[in-house]
Amino acid sequence: MELKIIYEDNDVLVIDKPAGIIVFNESQSAEKSLIDLLIELYPPLKNTGNMPRYGVVHRLDKDTSGIILVAKNNETLSFLQKQFKTRRVEKRYIALVSGNIENKEGTIETLIGRSPKDRIKQKVFLPGEPGSAGKRQALTSYKALEKFEKYTLLEVIPKTGRKHQIRCHLSYIHHPIAGDKLYGFKNQPCPKGLTRHFLHAGYLKIEMPSGETPHQSKHGTGQVKEFESELPEDLKKIINNLSSPS
Repeated sequence: MELKIIYEDNDVLVIDKPAGIIVFNESQSAEKSLIDLLIELYPPLKNTGNMPRYGVVHRLDKDTSGIILVAKNNETLSFLQKQFKTRRVEKRYIALVSGNIENKEGTIETLIGRSPKDRIKQKVFLPGEPGSAGKRQALTSYKALEKFEKYTLLEVIPKTGRKHQIRCHLSYIHHPIAGDKLYGFKNQPCPKGLTRHFLHAGYLKIEMPSGETPHQSKHGTGQVKEFESELPEDLKKIINNLSSPS
């Protein structure tokens, strides 16, 4: 598989991840991951971070496409991850959801934690409800871009970085992502030809390390950069085939 590199310098790789590939392998499976492919191209990545994620700064789900940051050294990895932890990174996703969202924009704020009934899934908890102790705050904003007969195209901005946050939150407001087999509802409609969930990480804004010395990079003397990834052809095709609201 040929990987599309959006940007590269001495410290950072910005990859346009295709759908259908895991970012790094946490199990004993033989499935090839994004980081496996990158290490073949850049063997020194094995010296960054710890296995299995090595220099991967953040993750995307297997069937989510779009922008992934990979650090080439430990100083850069620490510098970039700190920005994610302190919520100084701006991320925007494009999602097609089932149904018509009434509000043009909105914010979802809950707690999120692992579902007690299904350990693969995350679950929304509200403060004070049974099982909510120790669950983590999750905040997601969204804006409607276009409405179709049975679907709404959204720009989604996660303000926190919880596992499956966008998928879990959109399902919670009864508008699960089209094609999402894990968080979708029973008998949920799916656009013809869609073979994965319709979620794409299309924009990321972050401060880059200076590239001069590790000491300077830790103190953020680099410039803020914006990266963009176009909606992939498989998702463009789905949009083009949808009918407008009657």
